[in-house]
Amino acid sequence: MNATISEVIAHKKGQVHTVAPDISVREAVHLMNEKKIGSLLVMHNEKPVGMFTERDVLVRVVDAGKDSETTRVHEVMSSKLVTIKPSLSVEQTMKIMTEKRCRHLPVMEEGKLLGLVSIGDVTRWLVREHESYIDNLLNYISGGYPT
Repeated sequence: MNATISEVIAHKKGQVHTVAPDISVREAVHLMNEKKIGSLLVMHNEKPVGMFTERDVLVRVVDAGKDSETTRVHEVMSSKLVTIKPSLSVEQTMKIMTEKRCRHLPVMEEGKLLGLVSIGDVTRWLVREHESYIDNLLNYISGGYPT
């Protein structure tokens, strides 16, 4: 039960959807809707510079009365980006997400983007691990566990 984030990334095999900081909010929202995702990693010169989320749209665009056609992603993205290493445990990642109040974490190693994990990815992984652990315990208790 000490899985690392690299295992989560390998298992999910998902593409990281990114945008440039200078595209319009409307274009970014269209991409999020098209891909059925809640966030985009904002990249500049192959480096992550922010996260653009549904919450950013609601708070910093809609509620602020900004025009999604003329507002650029870099104006409203969350720029305090927290990144993690692939060697971090799933439990440590959950702790960081809770403490830093972030739902998406880019996974970086030696300046290279390896993937992105969400709170949903981490939660699903932990639930799957706990279910497996419980199944093994029940199997052992009922005598079905190999000796």
